[in-house]
Amino acid sequence: MGVFVAAEIPGYTIERHGEIGSTNDRALEHARAGLDKIWVTADRQTGGRGRSGRAWSSPSGNLYASLGLIDPCGSAVAPQLGFVAGVALHAAVGSVTAAGRRLALKWPNDVLLDGAKLSGLLVEGGQDGVGRLVVAIGMGVNCVAHPTDTPYPATSLAAAGFPCEASGLFGALRREIASRLSIWERGAGFAAIRAEWLERAHGVGAPVRVRRPDGDLAGVFRDIDAEGRLLLAVGSEIRVIEAGDVFFGSGGSHEAITKG
Repeated sequence: MGVFVAAEIPGYTIERHGEIGSTNDRALEHARAGLDKIWVTADRQTGGRGRSGRAWSSPSGNLYASLGLIDPCGSAVAPQLGFVAGVALHAAVGSVTAAGRRLALKWPNDVLLDGAKLSGLLVEGGQDGVGRLVVAIGMGVNCVAHPTDTPYPATSLAAAGFPCEASGLFGALRREIASRLSIWERGAGFAAIRAEWLERAHGVGAPVRVRRPDGDLAGVFRDIDAEGRLLLAVGSEIRVIEAGDVFFGSGGSHEAITKG
């Protein structure tokens, strides 16, 4: 059973677990039951997952937190929540470490440290039984451990020389998420979030290869558009990418990325 604790930010609630299957599943359960702005955290997850259903390694000591929201915006702009949360997570890590410019964001919302994946972020949700949009924003940060069997470089704060307890990082994350959601204002302020994201972006102007179900595309990562989609220059043509697996450079490291 989880334990509810007071949150210092008005309107938010926190439920803490020692072990849980998935913080995202629990946050969605609460949102469907009518509990808005509910944080669910766990010391360990037994069923953590990343994008496209990939398993997310969840040993003790890392941060696992999901925020459940009810009707945070219209369905059309809900994918922007990944950028809101990505910018907030980058800011939170930066505020509790001295990593500075060693941190970067990879499209659309992964935090990198020295070019290696430090965190993952998964936005899930849909309509509930009474027509409300319910969303869970799940975030995992490698504080003390990172997987070694991934097809892309991964790291942890401890491995990079920045020891940080998950509880301290979670405190910073709560503040940064609340701030960025206020700036974003249900999508009306996405231009400010987009600008902040681009200031922290990894790989803009670099050659990339995007793997999609209908085949690979090679080009140059030029920008993100007003909706957060990747703009890929393929010769003289600009292709708009909503989802795909991206490889940087010639072959490069691989990280799965999707819009939202």
